Amino acid sequence: MAGPGPTIQIPRWIQLVGLPVLLVLAFLFARTVGHVLFLFLTASVIAFTLNPLVRDLTRVKVPRALSVLVVYAIFAAAVVALLIAIGAVAFDQARNAAGRIDDYVTVEDSGTGQTAAEVDIDGLQAWLDDHGLEQVQVREQFTKWVDSLSAGEISGYAQDAISFAQGAAFSVVLLLFSLILVVVISIYMLLDMQRLEQSIDSRFPPHGGPPLTQQIEGAVWGYLKGQAILSTVIGSSAGVGMYILGVTGLVEGADQYALLFGLWTAFIEVIPYIGPWLSAVPPVIYALFVDPVGVIWVGVLFLIIYQVEGHIVVPNVMANALRLHPLLVIFGLLAGGELYGIAGVLVALPTMAGLRAIWEFFRARVRFERWDQGGPDVPVEVELESPRVEPPRAASTSG
Repeated sequence: MAGPGPTIQIPRWIQLVGLPVLLVLAFLFARTVGHVLFLFLTASVIAFTLNPLVRDLTRVKVPRALSVLVVYAIFAAAVVALLIAIGAVAFDQARNAAGRIDDYVTVEDSGTGQTAAEVDIDGLQAWLDDHGLEQVQVREQFTKWVDSLSAGEISGYAQDAISFAQGAAFSVVLLLFSLILVVVISIYMLLDMQRLEQSIDSRFPPHGGPPLTQQIEGAVWGYLKGQAILSTVIGSSAGVGMYILGVTGLVEGADQYALLFGLWTAFIEVIPYIGPWLSAVPPVIYALFVDPVGVIWVGVLFLIIYQVEGHIVVPNVMANALRLHPLLVIFGLLAGGELYGIAGVLVALPTMAGLRAIWEFFRARVRFERWDQGGPDVPVEVELESPRVEPPRAASTSG
């Protein structure tokens, strides 16, 4: 086991003057080169994610350059295949769901002359009237809203949204330069990771633990594995739950789009705290159009999922993944979103996990001079006067 490495002590005057100045300069630097910094952060997350796989290949005598090429090719192929598969399913089911909602609101039954939505609204209005809630005129408000729509308008809106999304997919080409930069930077990081590790270890030998680069890898991989398990469990639960609601007839047609809702839930779970609430929005909107009473069942389903997530999955899966205070997590998410949008939110937590590993590494090697310690004893020469002796008083004589 390696012995303790060198320890650096930060004097109090540097803490008082140097550290605040350093923080201000770091903030100004990040603000000036924000986009470049984001590219390097993204590349760093990718590099530290793939480096363990590269290291495993080098252990079986595969040259490091070839190992980087093989691992990166597999990684890129997996990402592209996943995006194509999810995109195909999402577009297909979203188009079908939009058509179903359109029929529910605008297509009238030949026998009754009412749409399925009007029948359900009449039933809801009758239930409200029977329970003394006549002042809630759901039927009147719904009729006004439907009259403002023309047949096929909802589907047209949905088709416009899908066309916009497809057009936006082609606009990704405009980001090709940034993506190429991220790839090139991460490849250089992977090629030089071993040299970086040796350089850090030569200056800060491990205190009986793994090198700094491996600690960062462990933190990033811990977060990614925990997030993958969390997204899989919660997404599967949402998909299976919506399928059961559809099969049992509690939410009409929900079983046909259960995969879409499950994929959405799994994806949005990447955003902590906010993601679980956003995951219920599409199922609730769908149920609101197709079967308003089914909104209650959808709400119950996601309430159960939230309870399982908060009390079982997150404490057991994510507790050891981040090891960060919730306020720091919220700050990181808000800062990432403010600076770089959705991409910043996705990169924020693995970046904070890596920063936590860096902090723990240097905390064992850097000491701050304590402020509650007194200064050194300074000898001071003091001249003491000898005590004065008062002369005796003369005896008084009486006349």
